[in-house]
Amino acid sequence: MKDSDQGAEPAAQSKRKDARRNKEALLDAAAEVFVTSGVEAPVRDIAARAGVGLGTIYRHFPTRAELIVAVYRHQVDACAEAGPALLAVGPTPYAALGHWAGLFVDFLVTKHGLATVLHSDNPAFDALHTYFLDRLVPVCAQLLESAASAGEVRSDVTAYELMRGIGNLCIGAESDPRYDARRLAETLIAGLRVTPVVRSSLRG
Repeated sequence: MKDSDQGAEPAAQSKRKDARRNKEALLDAAAEVFVTSGVEAPVRDIAARAGVGLGTIYRHFPTRAELIVAVYRHQVDACAEAGPALLAVGPTPYAALGHWAGLFVDFLVTKHGLATVLHSDNPAFDALHTYFLDRLVPVCAQLLESAASAGEVRSDVTAYELMRGIGNLCIGAESDPRYDARRLAETLIAGLRVTPVVRSSLRG
């Protein structure tokens, strides 16, 4: 094997990693622009935020629909990956659950304009709700089960119920600055907490 062949594979891997990081940075920039300006924001604004040319965006995402789908999936993936990470570093499973619920609220409240788009007739968006459930329900279930196994929360609430409850608390939150959906979600999570029964000793 030639020395040039031995060096080619690491170089190719590094190039692929760089391309993946650049694509993720582009998706993060698009998400930030969508939050402030909606999904119909000019592509040039996204390019400016990401520090790339328009051609780079169109090379990755030839249509706006493809960009919206990619941004949505990227944010769902980030929320899903946060669950196990929080369990690994959190002081308790309950703390990890509470932190993740806050991230879930942020995701729901800040996807400005996506809700309307995802309910449009565009077939490109049909599978996104299924993707959302398939990725996030198991993560929420893992967090709930870990907290329940530790005796920190009740075990009769399902992940789907909890996510649906948090989702309902987030309705309209992005348009009402007086309403704090994250605080209400914290109250909901606190309601799952199991209170230890304290037995006083009987004196004879």
